[in-house]
Amino acid sequence: MKIKLTSVYVDNQDNALRFYTDVLGFAVKADFSNGPFRWLTVISPDEPEGTELQLALNDNPAAKAYQQAIFKQGQPALMLFTDDVKGDYERIKGRGGAFATAPTEVTGSTIAQLNDSCGNLIQITQLARW
Repeated sequence: MKIKLTSVYVDNQDNALRFYTDVLGFAVKADFSNGPFRWLTVISPDEPEGTELQLALNDNPAAKAYQQAIFKQGQPALMLFTDDVKGDYERIKGRGGAFATAPTEVTGSTIAQLNDSCGNLIQITQLARW
């Protein structure tokens, strides 16, 4: 079994597409509409056949309530992993990313959190090398 798709709720798919491609550097995997429904996914350019991230519109009241509650609690909706959190922090900040937390050492890793401008906190994690 493999995980091929996971979703994050966003309050605006066009803004999310700009953030996840222009700011984070992901690539569009799928973008098509069927009436009012838009299927939009991005992938890491480092893993073009890897897990897709669906940028799902939070037009469902339960999805919207969930998204707003975890944001208010400061809980990341998505965790990304890197080998260079400080380098990614500088690159993303230079592209206009708004960080809530600069790279910070915690037990077993260094993390940074940023606002995706679409209703979510995103955590970037670099695991410690033992």
